[in-house]
Amino acid sequence: MLKYDNSARMWRAVLASDPGADGLFYYAVRTTGIFCRPSCKSKPPRPENVRFFSSAAAAMAAGFRPCKRCRPDRPEEYREPAVELSERAVRILTAEYADPQILAALPGRVGASPAHLQRLFKQQTGRTPRVFLQDWRIRQAAALLAGTKLNITEICLAVGFESLSTFYAAFRSITGAAPGSYRRDRFRSEEEPL
Repeated sequence: MLKYDNSARMWRAVLASDPGADGLFYYAVRTTGIFCRPSCKSKPPRPENVRFFSSAAAAMAAGFRPCKRCRPDRPEEYREPAVELSERAVRILTAEYADPQILAALPGRVGASPAHLQRLFKQQTGRTPRVFLQDWRIRQAAALLAGTKLNITEICLAVGFESLSTFYAAFRSITGAAPGSYRRDRFRSEEEPL
């Protein structure tokens, strides 16, 4: 385990937003009066404005307020509601991707409105639930094409697509190849000697 026994190492952890350093130290920014966890995704401050503390209590005792983004005053096991909601949505989508109606049912399953879910999910993952689900389905389809003898229509239905044309378009846009070509290329590469 990396020891954070000097400010240079601590500063590198802050610049890297290293979650492994969380709980080992906290940093405060003199100009804002706020302190953060090392993994905070906020804009890195200037090094000359930073002070390091061994605990959140020490930072608060020095007059710094906790960051509203990384919540350094909360216990380590605390999870932001947006993170929890997004992780729950990801678990549902990856487990039930074959259900063609899962996207419509998702907001009710995670307890959020469709717009709220869309916004938080994109904020946390960088993609909308629809794009995430499509990417996941295509990854599963690619694995089935490479590892089974199922025909393309069976694979299309098995991964949750209701339309073969939609499946073909999505597969081509993500992998750069049609499903049949993808399968042939995978089998051909396995047959060629090294």
